[in-house]
Amino acid sequence: MIPFYQRFHGHNSLRYVYKNGKAVRSHLMTVKVTVNPHRKNSRVAVVVSKKILKSAVRRNRIRRRVYEYVRNEIINFNDTYDVVIIITSSELLNISFNDISDQINQLFNQVNVLKSKAPVSKKQ
Repeated sequence: MIPFYQRFHGHNSLRYVYKNGKAVRSHLMTVKVTVNPHRKNSRVAVVVSKKILKSAVRRNRIRRRVYEYVRNEIINFNDTYDVVIIITSSELLNISFNDISDQINQLFNQVNVLKSKAPVSKKQ
């Protein structure tokens, strides 16, 4: 789980990102991102609707898996962002963590959230 100060608090923050954020979609999830210059740390929320999964246990399992990926990657953000990851498919329960990581990583790269990794040159 990511630290408390890197999570969203209240509906107004989510509403702001929903209204003003840039959205990128895949068949499993949607990522909405907006820059927040008023904060020192980026914040992330994962939203899994009851329409997707009725069981709270399963919704929380998906949420924990996504937060685990974000916890490892939030240090690679190139600015302070407010990020909302909206889960749109229950398939995330059955796919591997590596597939989830690849999917989120691809979406983060599309909205240019992550720092670009410089290629490592070999010295001969």
